[in-house]
Amino acid sequence: MTRTISILGATGSIGTSTLDLIERHTDRFQIVALTANSDVAGLTAAAKRTGAQFVSIADPTLAEPLRVALEGSGIAHGAGPQAIIDAAAMDADWTMAAIVGAAGLKPTMAALKRGRTVALANKEALVSAGSVMLAAAKASGATLLPVDSEHNAIFQCFDHADHTRVTKVILTASGGPFRTLSRTEMARVTPAQAVKHPNWSMGAKISVDSATLMNKGLELIEAHHLFPIGADRFEVLIHPQSVVHSLVEYIDGSVLAQLGTPDMRTPIAHTLAWPGRMETPCPRLDLAAIARLDFEAPDPDRFPALGLARAALAEGGARPAILNAANEIAVAAFLAGRINFLDIAFIVGKALDRYDPVAPLTLDDVFAVDAGARVMASQAMEVLAA
Repeated sequence: MTRTISILGATGSIGTSTLDLIERHTDRFQIVALTANSDVAGLTAAAKRTGAQFVSIADPTLAEPLRVALEGSGIAHGAGPQAIIDAAAMDADWTMAAIVGAAGLKPTMAALKRGRTVALANKEALVSAGSVMLAAAKASGATLLPVDSEHNAIFQCFDHADHTRVTKVILTASGGPFRTLSRTEMARVTPAQAVKHPNWSMGAKISVDSATLMNKGLELIEAHHLFPIGADRFEVLIHPQSVVHSLVEYIDGSVLAQLGTPDMRTPIAHTLAWPGRMETPCPRLDLAAIARLDFEAPDPDRFPALGLARAALAEGGARPAILNAANEIAVAAFLAGRINFLDIAFIVGKALDRYDPVAPLTLDDVFAVDAGARVMASQAMEVLAA
């Protein structure tokens, strides 16, 4: 049976990997909608190749270039934030939610309300609005499948029938490009160095999050929502080879792990074909060639972002949303050359210290918390600059 597909964030790293798989299996998939933030050329090229029914661009100033690029194609199109939501609400069997940051919250919610399958690559959806998103999925009957390599690995190893058999979940982290640097050395690293992840091909923001280990902190919060075993049962291990993507420990002492080469097409393919499997072009794992797998505990002094995330998870309420929003502001400032690498965690910590609103109950509440946290983070940057 042909499965209808929408991809939110089609021109990013996750979106292009998803398209690569779909275009290798054109008999199995049909594109309904594609969206992008500002890449008109990439979006229209993908739409024409795949015969998409509808495309939308988030930047409303690009409406005319989009129209011109699609002229004569017969592909419907729109521009602006509402057009992205309209694409997410279309009747697709399977939707990839891969819009980075808080911008992905409303489209992800629209997709969940359709009651179909949503493959979640936007971790902010659960970090900032976990209870709200899960309530929407439950109300509509939507199936939520994790795409992040770590969460997808847990999903494959987890006992969904009886989670009381699970005693621990261990998320692995590569450690990023600065795993062995001292704090003094990290204070001097550049954005260009931070976005060069040693194992994975990712966007700039996620690469910086990986370098600070904030990415792993956000993933801890996301995992807590996806796998209800209690916040104290999640651990993080540094694993530089990025071969073991996560592990699940059981009451009998067994530990199940999902292994594979560091290629995001593997977890994407798992969600595309679920509950089945599909072929991928991913390199096969050769453990003899790798020869060794290393593990170590993360250093809380050199990577304080992980501790901030753990505290936000333990405190709950609005804290994870504040953490996420402040981090987005700080990472953007670092990439723009306005602050140094170590200032990222400092700014997030200051926002958490100074801002403590009530727990959000609706998506509008989440956006209010998000906006307040961005103000606090910006104020913290002004103090640094003074």
